[in-house]
Amino acid sequence: MTATDATAGGQREGATLRQWVSVFGCMLGALIAVLDIQITNSSLPEIEGGIGTGIENGTWISTSYLIGEIIMIPLTDYLSRVFSFRRFLLGNLGLFLVFSVGCAFATNLTEMIILRGLQGFTAGVMIPMAFTRVLTTLPRHQQPAGLAAFALTATFGPSIGPTIGGFLTEHYGWQYIFFVNLIPGAVMFALLIPTLESSKMNLALLREGDWLGIGFMAVGLASLQTVLDEGNQDDWFGSPHIVHLSIVAAVALTIFIIIELKVEKPAVQLRLLTGRNFALGTFANVIVGFALFGSVYVLPAYLSQVQGYNSEQIGNVLAWVGLPQLLIIPLVPLLQKHFDPRLVVCTGLAIFAASCFMNTHLSLDISGDQLIMTNIVRAIGQAVVIAPLVGIAMANIPKEMSAAASGVFNMLRSLGGAVGTATLATIITRREEFHSNIIGQSVTPYGNTVEQFLASMQNYFLAHGAGDVAMARHQAEILLGKLVGQQSLILAFSDTFYVLGAILIVAAVAVLLTRRRPTG
Repeated sequence: MTATDATAGGQREGATLRQWVSVFGCMLGALIAVLDIQITNSSLPEIEGGIGTGIENGTWISTSYLIGEIIMIPLTDYLSRVFSFRRFLLGNLGLFLVFSVGCAFATNLTEMIILRGLQGFTAGVMIPMAFTRVLTTLPRHQQPAGLAAFALTATFGPSIGPTIGGFLTEHYGWQYIFFVNLIPGAVMFALLIPTLESSKMNLALLREGDWLGIGFMAVGLASLQTVLDEGNQDDWFGSPHIVHLSIVAAVALTIFIIIELKVEKPAVQLRLLTGRNFALGTFANVIVGFALFGSVYVLPAYLSQVQGYNSEQIGNVLAWVGLPQLLIIPLVPLLQKHFDPRLVVCTGLAIFAASCFMNTHLSLDISGDQLIMTNIVRAIGQAVVIAPLVGIAMANIPKEMSAAASGVFNMLRSLGGAVGTATLATIITRREEFHSNIIGQSVTPYGNTVEQFLASMQNYFLAHGAGDVAMARHQAEILLGKLVGQQSLILAFSDTFYVLGAILIVAAVAVLLTRRRPTG
């Protein structure tokens, strides 16, 4: 029986222990689902070596997971009504663990892509169901605490994923980043089996299913995700493959949207986006996903490509984004109680943006230790954004529509993360080329400074066994070229952090346009 906000005597009644245990179990599922998006990223070179594939194809290890997850998230509401909340969640949890173990035993790229896609498909169930469990089980006055826990899964998971993945890969082997899911999975079964309510399946809903819309959504999202992940390395629309996939994505998603707006019982309730607070809150949520997943991509790339960090070292740096959130997020419900949620979200977005602007002056001397302060600032900003943003977006959503709203809200945040990662990867590439051209115009053999550098390095290589003057000169020129390339790359990474900071300001403006006290 769901707890109510008030008893007959006027005092607010809280959720039972059983309800809180079920909420915690669902949150654990959302955490491992989000964590598994990033847990492989810092270990991709080791996984690629283990299954015998190259770096160009290795990106599919992450892409296939995201495709499965983004497709399943909006379908969870409908399928959980068909098979019941309990059966659908526990069944997909079991399959998620099976596919996780299967990934550890994959021997080639094809097996890994299939198993990671299925793993993402089952993981996509756990994110919106945790969200829904809070909104449908907890009384309204306790929902801020539940949403703070959900915020922890949304921001802590991506930040700590590379830390866990790097540690396990360096000390035990890459297979253990998949085996580790068995531990929280077993805990989830122990928490959820005795606490989730049993209900009958409603298989008759299968006949009412919006299968045409689901089909076009699956094709469109899969094509779009592939375009986003492969576009940069294939020169975007210079590749016929990317052009064809883009056309498929555009056509399929357009038809999907038309179907969802016209059918009586749509699989995805896009009509919810006609509400002002839900539309603006979801838009801000997309940008948060863009910045959240984008920053988790850019910082490890900088540490790897510029500083030469291994997976464990990268994880240790990113831990300063994740671990402080464990202390900050429990305080967010108190902030929501005393301040306008819009003010809390905008403050968090401003702090998040400030941490990005702090990284716009990168240099070769800035590495792990110098990034601790900016990462702590980023942790503070991320920690206070998600929970009040959910409250703003869901303010006018009826309780019976909360599961459908959850699917749309969470799918678009994940999609925002995919767009963010692809966009920032392209910005890094293009800005590196730009800065390389600018620096190259100044670095000519006719300048005194350049000639002095080449002469100095030529003498150095001669003294260290270069053989002859021509060889020493050639090595000096190669070194100069590497330094120009390195500096261009550092400037490109600085530019991407500027973009992240600017786009977070846009999200803050969207939040300010929401209604302070929405009706309903």
